[in-house]
Amino acid sequence: MEFSLIPLISSFAITVICLPLFIGLMRMKHEGQQIREEGPKWHAKKSGTPTMGGVVFIIATVISALWVLAWQHKINKTLWILLAALLGYTIIGFLDDGLKLLYKRNLGLRAWQKLLGQIIIAAIIICLALSDHFDYGIFVPFFGRVTNLVFFACFVIFWLVGYSNAVNLSDGLDGLATGLSIIAYGTYAYLAWQMDNQVALCFAMAVIGGLLGFFIFNHKPAKIFMGDAGSLALGGGLAALSIMLQRPWSLLLVGIVFVCETLSVILQVISFQTTGKRIFKMTPIHHHFEMLGWSEWKVDIVFWLTGLIGAVVYLLIWG
Repeated sequence: MEFSLIPLISSFAITVICLPLFIGLMRMKHEGQQIREEGPKWHAKKSGTPTMGGVVFIIATVISALWVLAWQHKINKTLWILLAALLGYTIIGFLDDGLKLLYKRNLGLRAWQKLLGQIIIAAIIICLALSDHFDYGIFVPFFGRVTNLVFFACFVIFWLVGYSNAVNLSDGLDGLATGLSIIAYGTYAYLAWQMDNQVALCFAMAVIGGLLGFFIFNHKPAKIFMGDAGSLALGGGLAALSIMLQRPWSLLLVGIVFVCETLSVILQVISFQTTGKRIFKMTPIHHHFEMLGWSEWKVDIVFWLTGLIGAVVYLLIWG
């Protein structure tokens, strides 16, 4: 596994070299993020910050994973499935971001359009997996191992759509989703190393390299945002990686912050529609802590530590 650092270094270098050029291009064209009006008022100063930076580290990831695995003669169906998840959700996010920039608004694709695209990408991944005689058994607590194809397909769609949206919801503060994703992909890189799965390891390390390079420009005060092109791709890639390593339920702990961010939105909507009252001051939940007076850095650090603890707990018990 000595080659595992090579995709990380490659992806990091490509991102660090290309991202300043991308930021300069976006500023020259006056293309920047439109901040939603219902968000925290102090976020208004972020309006106009270049976005869609996720495209850069995703491209860096794909290039690095491909050339390293081609050099090692290890390209297989697993890689194509992981890249399909990453690139498929990047395209959906790119379209969403592009419409926001084109019409100078915070609304891109409509909810049903984004959902339909996410389901289509998930369906493509399922077809790729089944064409290679993939073991589609899923362990279900209290029921044991379920090998029903329909259940597997529904689970994959739910997992990919759910986690792509979960990471997207977490991308609301400078560096938050980037740091959480580094922790999560780092955990799966370790699991892939333990399992001697060189393809999954190379993929995860390439993502980490790109994210480390991106974080240099994305930490507070952010010079660029990843946009939906980055956050949807990271979530889809995480879900696909957990499934390919046959540890999907691990994401409940490894991605515990993503889960909490999503649950906060769901609970807020249910509470408001049924009782007219809000549980949180604002959702996703990172905004709730901002409204309590926490600085962005404090929210970032606490949430990163929570994600790290969740990952460590999983590795100690099931790793």
